[in-house]
Amino acid sequence: MRAMILAAGRGERMRPLTDGTPKPLLEVAGKPLIGRLLEALARAHLTDVVINVSHLGERIEAALGDGRRWDVRIRYSRETEPLETAGGIAKALPLLGDEPFVVVNGDILTDFDFAKLAQARAPGALAHLVLVDNPPHHPRGDFGLDGGRVRNAGDALLTFSGIGYYDPALFAPIARGSKYQLAAVLRPQIDAGRVSGEHYRGRWHDVGTPERLTELDQALRTGS
Repeated sequence: MRAMILAAGRGERMRPLTDGTPKPLLEVAGKPLIGRLLEALARAHLTDVVINVSHLGERIEAALGDGRRWDVRIRYSRETEPLETAGGIAKALPLLGDEPFVVVNGDILTDFDFAKLAQARAPGALAHLVLVDNPPHHPRGDFGLDGGRVRNAGDALLTFSGIGYYDPALFAPIARGSKYQLAAVLRPQIDAGRVSGEHYRGRWHDVGTPERLTELDQALRTGS
């Protein structure tokens, strides 16, 4: 099973920190966010990793190299401009292969066990999403969850964590090099009952602003 880390975004909400540093290379308690993700993937024996890069992508490649420092093998999918989530995944399909794969946002911190994803996807589902409690900055949530199936609506919506397990067929119709949002791919499949999901209650942080980065850095350094 292969994994992909999404690292091509410009990180506009993180400016000015991201003017010279790609968001995934920003450090929390002395380690870059993407380094922590690589450690987690290696623990889960997901050692074949694809990373898409665009904004300051050469700095990501210089910092991570071929991945041997983390006991993984990294290959890069280069985008001349960010292609949104689904567009970036579609472009990387030749590197990801024909089997289902894990995708994780490069700007989150979590203790989720990626090794569990392969068994979590429901029979017949084209995707499996990890949902979390709504953080203060996203109180309305994204999706509902009912009996292990993701819903586009519901009384108690949860937030998509940026962690998913996908069948490549989900992205095959997208023209390579085109911009395409993940929600546009997922929502029709959710309506068709082809997306399963789970509610993860462990550690998860979306490091989307300088303030949240500082808060998380302090929390990790103090052990809170």
